[in-house]
Amino acid sequence: MSINVYDDFFSEEDYIFIFKYCINASYFYGDSDIEDNNQKYCTGLTHEVYYYTDKNPLLEDSFLFGSGSVKSINQKKLFDLFSTSIEKKLPEYKAKDISRLYINCFAPTENPYFHIDGGVGTTFLYYPNPNCNLDQGGETQFIVDDNIYAIPPVTNRLISFDANILHKATTFRDHHRFTIAIKYGTHKSPEWKD
Repeated sequence: MSINVYDDFFSEEDYIFIFKYCINASYFYGDSDIEDNNQKYCTGLTHEVYYYTDKNPLLEDSFLFGSGSVKSINQKKLFDLFSTSIEKKLPEYKAKDISRLYINCFAPTENPYFHIDGGVGTTFLYYPNPNCNLDQGGETQFIVDDNIYAIPPVTNRLISFDANILHKATTFRDHHRFTIAIKYGTHKSPEWKD
């Protein structure tokens, strides 16, 4: 099992684009960390950018309406930014192996569940919130050898971990917490062939 940390992952220009995308994206409720006896336990909101079964192309100009103004987002640019930057720095991860890319949004005091992302694969999490400090919370907690370890949500930090590590988000004390999740190969079973 491995958990890796990559600080200052993007340039300031790219980081600003990513954070503005998170602020302007539309979110939905209903993604669950766990299912038990056909009961879903949902926390947080999600903005879907890409899912491997999507038949629709990624949009370069998507306009969202809400709160009296028109907001524009670019799904393709966000996907390309993550897929090419990760592949450039970590060549073993290819865009064709991305099974899902989405944004999590948690409100203060929500209490997410521990979960795994899959039996195989790798998850990357990116922390776009500015000005994070330890007293705000917002870390990602991992269970390793019956101990809890936490990675603080340092601005412009990317982490990666095995999809089968039990983990959960924690929320910020007084503002929304965004993370961008990029999952590689988590839709594949061990018998899956390319």
